[in-house]
Amino acid sequence: MAQLMTLCATRDWPTCPVTDRIFGWQGNLHPSGQSVPLRLAGALHACKLAGDPTLTAVYPPAHTRDDTLWAAVCDTLVNQQAAINAQLDQAPQTNETRRSAVLIAVGHLLADRYHLPIRLSELGASAGLNLHWDDYGLEIDGQPFGAPSPAFTLRPDWTGPPPPMTPPKVVARAGVDLNPLELPRDAQRLESYLWADQPERIALTRAAMAVANTPVAKDDAIDWLQGQLDHTPGQLHLIYSTVAWQYFPREKQAQGAALIAKAGQTATDSSPLAWFGMETDGATPGAALSLRLWPGDITIPLGRADFHGRWVQWNVQNAVKEDKDT
Repeated sequence: MAQLMTLCATRDWPTCPVTDRIFGWQGNLHPSGQSVPLRLAGALHACKLAGDPTLTAVYPPAHTRDDTLWAAVCDTLVNQQAAINAQLDQAPQTNETRRSAVLIAVGHLLADRYHLPIRLSELGASAGLNLHWDDYGLEIDGQPFGAPSPAFTLRPDWTGPPPPMTPPKVVARAGVDLNPLELPRDAQRLESYLWADQPERIALTRAAMAVANTPVAKDDAIDWLQGQLDHTPGQLHLIYSTVAWQYFPREKQAQGAALIAKAGQTATDSSPLAWFGMETDGATPGAALSLRLWPGDITIPLGRADFHGRWVQWNVQNAVKEDKDT
């Protein structure tokens, strides 16, 4: 991908409608805006996944010289205009399954604290792959966590103590996205944003797609959340997002935080509320892991994690357990 993006930035493009569209794009091309390079990379990979012979011959696992790769890309830009333009129309969407490593750890932590079944509400759920974190496994220093017979096992570089051994039990799950992907219909689009030189990510995503069978609601996340905040006696309600909240408009973030805090005021020991985020906080490295709990309105920083879940710095130790005991 570094090779491909460098060529896009340094080579002459063919004369064609796709070139005209990209070079005449209006608005913010940056990842914080419309992510036009990511849209293009996904569109090209989608062509390869659909069986385009020109790109299949030069994309990984093939190792291709710059001139050969760029010639193939130029041919595709000219000959696959309809397919490329269709994907350029849509904002990129990923559903990084490796983020479930921290969700599994949070699930164990909450199960150990409350000993209650868990109801899930995910904001920005995309295709719903991380709505099924309890179907996946996590391994830390040879110790398994998560599902007893997992669809796959995540092994991030983990620093800090492991989570408690108490297994979580998920009894209900729901998610929302402005533009949810429907499986299996949108499987190829989901894979198109996982690069051809990242076979591990593709394998994990395919394994997740095989078990993730919860339809994701199409709605504004905060509007949808308003109807999800009733408490169920005997259940812990976990609201969470992974690299999604940070993209909500600020007024929606404020509205959502107020709604959750208001619901927290009526949470009880038999119907507690937890709000977890794996989101940017302006600091480095990676994303902040933050957990807020009711009753009590307790905020606990859990550590940090790589945005794609490749590493986790877990700083919890026994803070949650000790807080409950005190």
